[in-house]
Amino acid sequence: MTQGARVPDPSADAVAADLAACREVIRVHSRSFHAASLLLPRPYRDAAVATYAFCRGADDDVDEAGSMRDARERHARTRARLARIYEGRLDPREDGPVARAFARVVRERGIPRDEPEALLDGMAQDVGTVRVADADALLLYCYRAAGVVGRMMSRIMGRDDAPALRRAVDLGIAMQLTNVARDVGEDAARDRVYLPGTWLAEEGSSFADVLSREPRPGVLATNRRVLTLAEGYYASGIAGVALLPASCRPAILGAALLYRAIGRRVLARGGDGVTARARVPGATKLGLLALAAARCAADPRLRAARAAHDPHDGRLHAPLHRAGVHP
Repeated sequence: MTQGARVPDPSADAVAADLAACREVIRVHSRSFHAASLLLPRPYRDAAVATYAFCRGADDDVDEAGSMRDARERHARTRARLARIYEGRLDPREDGPVARAFARVVRERGIPRDEPEALLDGMAQDVGTVRVADADALLLYCYRAAGVVGRMMSRIMGRDDAPALRRAVDLGIAMQLTNVARDVGEDAARDRVYLPGTWLAEEGSSFADVLSREPRPGVLATNRRVLTLAEGYYASGIAGVALLPASCRPAILGAALLYRAIGRRVLARGGDGVTARARVPGATKLGLLALAAARCAADPRLRAARAAHDPHDGRLHAPLHRAGVHP
């Protein structure tokens, strides 16, 4: 059984202040998640926002560091903070509102330590030079960076059974593949290439072409291939939305549709995630969230009874199994 953080019960005002800090992290750093989260009922929303804020902070440790040494030191401090969360010994000098809020989620929702630890393993891969060898390596990274976040979100919504967790992993991987395709140019500026080297070679391209930050044909073709790969994971993840409580489905489907729309905008530019960052306008976001709510009410494919008998495509997790990961 997961051991939660043994912290004194805080006042309602203290809890509210911690959650307000988490919401601000989300509002600034992830407008799509922030918009979708507003559809969640309050208890689920608070736990989801606290979890996402902790995960976002782990990402920022690396992305916003001034040097590789700084990134490693910040990452090490987050590792130590996670240990304190699970050992029940938060340090008021080191651990702020996000850590306190996530500690409550760990305690109340039974988040196993190996899931945020896997997330930190993914963030550690971002420190310094990044070159992803092949599709298996890309999917392992996506599992660590976002698949385990899906698992934590599923637990927050009361589903910790294998069918729901597998689908949550798929949706997380799909979203991270979208991020990879959207951010090719920004990542190259940080000396990171997530497009698989074997795929680049098959398209007559190379890591050097990606690092040039020019929309070369082989790079664009490889990026389109990443987005095609994402579609299989979106299909599986969206099918799993029906396994969640009915009140949570519009928010999660909404998040899926928002991220998927980003990828489709990249595709509309021929796969160009190099020269500019694809964005979904606010009006389009509102429309997709309304569509999510309508689909959850009317689409028979999003009904729990049907989804419970819909077998998971084991091929989606075969690359993870080859790496020794069995979500």
